[in-house]
Amino acid sequence: MPSPTSPAPGSLPWGPALARPDLLAPATRAALERWAAVEPLVATAVLVAEIDPDLADTAALTEAFALPPSASANCVLVAGRRAGEERIAAAVVRATTRADVNTAVKRLLDVRKASFLPTDRATTESGMEYGGITPLGLPGGWRVLVDEAVTVPDEAGDHVVVGSGVRRSKIALPGALLGSAPGVEVVAGLALPSAATEEAP
Repeated sequence: MPSPTSPAPGSLPWGPALARPDLLAPATRAALERWAAVEPLVATAVLVAEIDPDLADTAALTEAFALPPSASANCVLVAGRRAGEERIAAAVVRATTRADVNTAVKRLLDVRKASFLPTDRATTESGMEYGGITPLGLPGGWRVLVDEAVTVPDEAGDHVVVGSGVRRSKIALPGALLGSAPGVEVVAGLALPSAATEEAP
């Protein structure tokens, strides 16, 4: 995995995430520790910054910290059923797009209907806070689908900003590194080209 070639975006006070476990949800911290054990770059390339929890939503964060609009990647949780079996996936797309739940996610889950996981279930079952749900540290058995556009640099640079599992911080890491995280499936065409955003639960 190549080293990041540009600094993390915006004016947030970034530092190595594993040096600030207090700013990570327990499941996110554990996932990063496991990942770092097999990919040493994680220790230095996955960053965290403390924020006011009131700025956790993407629009507020972008304005407060001079982030390029596409720097953030939103993580939404989607569920559907097939033959009585519930299937849950996280869909991660750039904030300038929206997850194609009705076509791409539904097809990947192989369900008749896909819908957003209710907020109370999303937070309880993920162990993460509303507005802070991240693809890093989700329960085993949940698929993690990352739009291909998240993994390649754009005008915002190499990094993408995602949740940390809690509202009072954000994680930044190279999109290519996120695409290589354990359990991640990189999917072309997961996002619809729209200015509308979907806030993560």
